Amino acid sequence: MIVVENLSFQFPQNAQPTFSALDLTIQDNEFLTIIGKSGCGKSTLLRVLAGLLPASSGEIKQNQTTLTRLQVGYMPQKDTLLPWKTVQQNIQLGQAFDSTLQISQDVLNQGLKQAGLWEYRHRLPNELSGGMKQRATFLRTLMTQRSVLMLDEPFGALDRFTRSQMQAWLVGLWEERKKTVILISHDLEEALLLSDKIALMTSTGLEIFSVNLPRPRQMNQRFSPAFVKQREKLERILMYEKS
Repeated sequence: MIVVENLSFQFPQNAQPTFSALDLTIQDNEFLTIIGKSGCGKSTLLRVLAGLLPASSGEIKQNQTTLTRLQVGYMPQKDTLLPWKTVQQNIQLGQAFDSTLQISQDVLNQGLKQAGLWEYRHRLPNELSGGMKQRATFLRTLMTQRSVLMLDEPFGALDRFTRSQMQAWLVGLWEERKKTVILISHDLEEALLLSDKIALMTSTGLEIFSVNLPRPRQMNQRFSPAFVKQREKLERILMYEKS
């Protein structure tokens, strides 16, 4: 279980904190999506949770010990592929930094095929489309085998069809491998389709909503009364939230 208590962050050059006094509890193997208006601090919050930025105050603990960077698989919004390495070499980078990480060739091959990158595995990043780069970065994050995945809009650059495929793949891996997932999204439908809980980031803090929809979830559930009701509730809150 991850417990966040009284978490605050302020950039040194800013007069006001990006966020302050946030509390959040995430159960083991839970899928949480953080949503909110552009500029509200979602990505900054994820970087603090991942240990990439130091909190100004507060605590982030997993099972009563401080959550460290080495326990987290983090994916930023922009791809961070090394331009001089092939797709396959980029995905295998985790092994270069963590001697305990072993990725079998079979697992790697399966991941490349599921991500639609098999035919491009020996190509350099500059030979890929933006969506392919994002898929490669996403796959590299999954291959870290961390118990906690923190993903900053991993499907933002993908077309609708590929996005649906990758969402289904992520949920399948989450269910199979029992990981805790924290996802940043601006898409309410994506949040409702994927999540156990949604944390709505507002000017006053985080509002937590349970997603009361049965699994497995399909795209056609977007039109069900229960789905529409939850989406409209979140839309109303966002509509009246300060930009």
